[in-house]
Amino acid sequence: MKKIIFAFAALLATGSAFADTQNTAPVIHDKTGFFVHMDVDKVLSSTDISQQCGVIPARLDYLDHQGREHVLDYQVEGSGCTNDH
Repeated sequence: MKKIIFAFAALLATGSAFADTQNTAPVIHDKTGFFVHMDVDKVLSSTDISQQCGVIPARLDYLDHQGREHVLDYQVEGSGCTNDH
């Protein structure tokens, strides 16, 4: 009986040693609005608006000062319009 208990305990210990203990926090999707408080520590990526004209959807991916990943989707005026007077 002791061998069965020992084998079961060893099996549990081995399983927990190989378990994925990585903390995968979900990405935080910031809400758009008139004012959005942004705690930006590092910009991961942003939409290139240099070749776009008119109002286009854009996206900003960034890390805050606590290392959490954020995504902000918003509308922006493209800067590639050549016929503006």
